Amino acid sequence: MTARLVYVMGPSGAGKDSLLAWLRTHLPDHFPLHWAQRTVSRPPATSAAPGTELHESVCATSFAALREAGAFALHWQANGLGYGIRTAQLAPLANGCWVLVNGSRAHLPQALAAFPALLPVHITASAAVLRQRLLARGRETPGEVQARVQRALDFALPPGLAHIEVCNDHRLEDAGQQLLAALGQVHGWPSAQAPARTCGGRLASPAPPSPA
Repeated sequence: MTARLVYVMGPSGAGKDSLLAWLRTHLPDHFPLHWAQRTVSRPPATSAAPGTELHESVCATSFAALREAGAFALHWQANGLGYGIRTAQLAPLANGCWVLVNGSRAHLPQALAAFPALLPVHITASAAVLRQRLLARGRETPGEVQARVQRALDFALPPGLAHIEVCNDHRLEDAGQQLLAALGQVHGWPSAQAPARTCGGRLASPAPPSPA
């Protein structure tokens, strides 16, 4: 089995975090996939939403120090926060385990430069659905919402890059099954009957979703 880095990204409103939570609960126990924990430059949250990621919280100064010390294999800025994937979180690749990263569209070129064989997974939705979801959460003005929707429409993957794209317009179950089916067609993706494998690192537990 050839292990690969799965790089999941998508615009706000596409339901990326919900879809990742769905995927986690629908993979078999001991499935050889390591969910890379993110380091985020914000205080830890006081409440947890079931099925979402547990990130490592650090202050902005500590994040900058980690970045300067070369602690991150991948790092980016989004929404005024720093996001990083520690090098140790990608170590399971060397043990034959696939690794999933909750990534950023803007950082994809840098991620591809560091890991040319990574598998991009783009979670998206129609402009109308994105707009509806963003307006419903009430965090931004209509103008800011439209700017986010336009950025989603303007995003394009590099020409010729093999990838998975999932449209999460309707039921989460439908998008989840679409994602599972697409991953199952990827060469080397473990089967449900794959033998247990020690992937190392700490699997993420429930915690608030991290926007990126």
